[in-house]
Amino acid sequence: MTRPDTVRRLQAVGAAVAIAAGTLVAAAPAAQAARTGAPCTTPQLKAGWYGENQARLQRLIDEYGKCNPYRPGRAKPVAVFDWDNTVVKNDVGDATMYWLLRNGKIRQPAKGDWTTTSRYLTPAAVKALAEACGALAEPGAPLPTGAPEGVGCADELNAVYGAAATRAAAPAFAGWDHRTIEPAYAWLPQLMQGWTAREIRGFAAAAQTENLAAPVDAKQQVGSTTATGWVRYYDQQKDLINGLRKAGFDVWISSASPQPVVEVWAKGVGVDPSHVIGIRNTTTDGGKFTSHLQGCGSVKDGEDTLITYVDGKRCWINKQVFGVRGAAAEKVQPPARRQVFAAGDSDTDVTFLRDATALRLVVNRNKNELMCRAYDNSDGKWIVNPMFIQPKKQKTAAYPCATTGFTGRDGTPGPVLRGDASVIPDQTDTVF
Repeated sequence: MTRPDTVRRLQAVGAAVAIAAGTLVAAAPAAQAARTGAPCTTPQLKAGWYGENQARLQRLIDEYGKCNPYRPGRAKPVAVFDWDNTVVKNDVGDATMYWLLRNGKIRQPAKGDWTTTSRYLTPAAVKALAEACGALAEPGAPLPTGAPEGVGCADELNAVYGAAATRAAAPAFAGWDHRTIEPAYAWLPQLMQGWTAREIRGFAAAAQTENLAAPVDAKQQVGSTTATGWVRYYDQQKDLINGLRKAGFDVWISSASPQPVVEVWAKGVGVDPSHVIGIRNTTTDGGKFTSHLQGCGSVKDGEDTLITYVDGKRCWINKQVFGVRGAAAEKVQPPARRQVFAAGDSDTDVTFLRDATALRLVVNRNKNELMCRAYDNSDGKWIVNPMFIQPKKQKTAAYPCATTGFTGRDGTPGPVLRGDASVIPDQTDTVF
């Protein structure tokens, strides 16, 4: 991937000064926005947002967009979006996994040893996968998971990936840092070993075509079971991304789906592959994916302990967008080296959302830590929107912010804390 020019992407230190009382400062009048000798038109967002969200987002564009001669900073302001269930409805990683299974594109691992595909697989999962898939193909050859003889193998792979458990309900993964990696998410690109990025983009494009053409609520057959068979772009998010780009924002995607998969889908909202940050494999000299992953910060390539997940998203954004190298990429950066705007839908997005200096958009999927922070809104920079397609009903119980809303590195639940270490009280679901 092309690395950005670090200097070009630095924001001015005063980028966050424009926030007052939790609301973006109103932009300069349109008459003042014209640059010397040439008129400038600020993009206007379309309707379809909850409450005052459209107005808040429009003020972001007015204040930081290129038409405001008094906007904070001279470099392009950075906006970062999560992908799955933030820009689209449903999960493009899942859609690709189901396509791989239906079309027999997952390879038997080296020596038939499933531990080579993930350091976190439990002995129970390794045994179950070997028993279900071991006799079906030679090491390195694709498994016939789309054929009748491969149904059991497809079911076992799908269970480990989708439920993080074997078909016999034994835990499939163990021993990971819950703030830097999700083994099941990482396992998808690891299962892509033996293919090139170009080939994976072809698989993703085929899955994209099927899932966009399928009707809403469609199911597809995967092994002996059915799975979600449709994906849709959110029109409101497409419009927002288009508006931000036209206004001069530097728009990026940060996703815990595989890099080449998100590259394919991001083109549908006008985001270039060079501005996509997904889970990235290491490759052989011939360009084929290995079962190991690229590292970030203090994590070296092949250690497979940090992906674009919770704190890992901060690291990868700091590295790819702002050019921060080494262990420093894992740390909160000064405002000049942080995104102005961020959007997400899950607890996996909390860290890079908190790093945003001006405005943070949350798509409500009832995720505990994320909704605790968004509803607490301690600095006035959070806005919440229901899902744009098939929004969830109101969560009847309060979010357990003061007790178990946070997940620690070892998976232990605890209270959600503000930046000053005070405990966020339980929150009521009000945007649905």
